[in-house]
Amino acid sequence: MFPLRFLLFGSLASLCICQYYDYDYEPAPQPVLSTPHCVQECDCPISFPTAMYCHSRNLKFVPIVPSGIKYLYLQDNQIEEIKAGVFDNVTDLRWLVLDNNNITSDKIQGGTIDKLGSLEKLYFSHNKLTKPPGPLSKSLDELKLIGNQLTSFPSGTLSGMENLTTVHLSKNKLTSESLAGAFKGLKSLMLLDVSENRLRKLPAGMPSSLLMLYADNNDIDSIPGGYLAKMPELQYLRVSHNKLVDSGIPAGVFNVSSLLELDLSFNKLQSIPEVNEALEHLYLQVNQINKFDLTSICKFTSPVNYSRLKTLRLDGNNITHSSMPADSSNCLRQASEVIFD
Repeated sequence: MFPLRFLLFGSLASLCICQYYDYDYEPAPQPVLSTPHCVQECDCPISFPTAMYCHSRNLKFVPIVPSGIKYLYLQDNQIEEIKAGVFDNVTDLRWLVLDNNNITSDKIQGGTIDKLGSLEKLYFSHNKLTKPPGPLSKSLDELKLIGNQLTSFPSGTLSGMENLTTVHLSKNKLTSESLAGAFKGLKSLMLLDVSENRLRKLPAGMPSSLLMLYADNNDIDSIPGGYLAKMPELQYLRVSHNKLVDSGIPAGVFNVSSLLELDLSFNKLQSIPEVNEALEHLYLQVNQINKFDLTSICKFTSPVNYSRLKTLRLDGNNITHSSMPADSSNCLRQASEVIFD
């Protein structure tokens, strides 16, 4: 039997084929026959009696949730606050979906979300939060706060969450300082997305369990020496659309055998950084690269020593296909896509 970690990675890895992705929630079938205890604003399908669908109803409030509900869908409404008592009957709620509403941090009453001790998934994207809700359930495995107005993320917000595998914080106003210590001690975290924030450096204190780190569209100009060595299982690193320069890339910082995909596109690099022969996808398009240094990709070549690169993008730089050294084919023998223009 495969360990749970590999099953989780399989589902997470499916997200890696796109730079950005959407999240959809399965609507209740229409027309629907609701269970008798369901509130009139929502649907509780008899075929799925533990789910309550209240999405896209122009709701301005969270209705009182009847007992027995474990999956609550409230996305795409006009909800502005979460009043006390609305979840009193369902403290064992597992999924809470609140995406695309108008909820502010100061309108989340105490004794509401913090009562949900069995919560596994909290989707709170595209609201008006300035800080994460909390305290949060220790059973949480997925947290999405995309597209809010987060400026702070207190270091204890995720403390003790040993089941947490996925955190999405993209499209906020977070700084490197506001994330200091935020992810320390998380033993199961596999995916962290901090894209489209105001980071000047990659988050510090990353857990060793991390497989995917996305930090695109920030103001990052350097990578700390040994940064990736502290994450021995990291496979996907995306730092595109930043301000990286050669002097900010320490020698060998990307030369780690776990890494499969490295996206450094849309930066200010003038040379190809040193990578490990195990890397499979390297994106360097739209930089200022003016030479093709093959030793950055292969230290030496032999029948058993060569790059595993399948994709190499160099378009939007100051080099052409003719810039490739004559022995490139020996190094890049597995590359199916080498793009210059």
